[in-house]
Amino acid sequence: MNRELAILEKLEKELSLKQLQIKSLLTITQAINDNVSADGLFNMYKSFLSWEMGIEKMALFIIEDHGWECTASINFNRNEFEGIVPLLLPHKRLFTIKNGDHAKLAGFDIIIPVFHKELPIAYSIIGGIKEKEDLYNKIQFITTITNIIAVAIENKRLFKKQIEQERYRREMELASQVQHMLIPEKLPVEEKFAMSKIYKPHFNIGGDYLDFIRFDQDRFAFCIADISGKGVSAALLMANFQAMIQSLIFQYRDLETFVFALNQSVYRITKSDRYITFFVAEIDAKQKTLRYVNAGHYPPILKMNGNLIRLDKGCSFIGAFEKLNDIKEEKIDLKPDAMIISFTDGLPDLKNVKEEYFGDHFLEEFVHQNGHMDPESFNNLLLTEIDTFRGEIDIADDIAVLTCKIY
Repeated sequence: MNRELAILEKLEKELSLKQLQIKSLLTITQAINDNVSADGLFNMYKSFLSWEMGIEKMALFIIEDHGWECTASINFNRNEFEGIVPLLLPHKRLFTIKNGDHAKLAGFDIIIPVFHKELPIAYSIIGGIKEKEDLYNKIQFITTITNIIAVAIENKRLFKKQIEQERYRREMELASQVQHMLIPEKLPVEEKFAMSKIYKPHFNIGGDYLDFIRFDQDRFAFCIADISGKGVSAALLMANFQAMIQSLIFQYRDLETFVFALNQSVYRITKSDRYITFFVAEIDAKQKTLRYVNAGHYPPILKMNGNLIRLDKGCSFIGAFEKLNDIKEEKIDLKPDAMIISFTDGLPDLKNVKEEYFGDHFLEEFVHQNGHMDPESFNNLLLTEIDTFRGEIDIADDIAVLTCKIY
């Protein structure tokens, strides 16, 4: 009779435990389906282990984007978990802590690892299970609950990351669209002069800018710039910068005043957080004159009468200082078939597999040999040289080239 009562009592306890397990599973599953916050799930896990399972000590570690974090605990100081995670990482299966193990694991009995695609996403260390009866089943169930919670948190993290990546992708698409709208699709090819461009932004998004402004039949200006930074902020600054150029260049007759006013306008927006290297040239095709200001930009090359001249006169960057002093405008009388090649630093800084730079010397030699060509043919040949030089190496920075020839 006593034996039958003992068996019945054991069955009742097992049934009670199973009912508790089923209830806990349903509660946690429902919470996950209801998209309860991560903190809510951690509190449920802590409460379940403490009140339902009688766990006296516990620490749950979850991998976050910035590293491991102790997200739930019982009788464990979260600020003292430094050095514990490296002790857990070697374990890929349920592990029983022994007396000879590291002192930091003192008071804990088991390590429960949770993996996702062979990568650890969580570790739970458990200690002080009050009721030792049916210990194996209790540990197995705690392991199941730990896996459910950890995977749910990992899914939340991955979903959040996916949303952020999608937002970033859309921002990059928007920035790319803005930039391509600002870069002129076609440049003039006429009897007195011709122009051509190369525009290769890094990963479809860059800070290089070029433009063409016409005053009348014979007078025009062109400019090239490199805006610091990438992405949407650079694209928005580029849009503002273009609007400033288009407005200010028609207000001032000389380039010095234009650049001075342009710098003040940019500085009001950026407060020197961003700067722009800028080159602007004004050409009178009838009078055969070139006026230019170089604001900290890579010096363009003027090929004329078989000689190469670097156009380096000007001032400091745009937007770096509230006021630009000592702005120098240079005037050059152009000879027939003069060619001006302006570019951003992505061209001379281009590297090949041997870690060699495209560099100034090669570029000047290329201009010297091919400066007799029309701008379109010149740029097409330059593109071929760029691809041949870099081989399989990706372009590490934006490349923009603006070529102008005066006939």
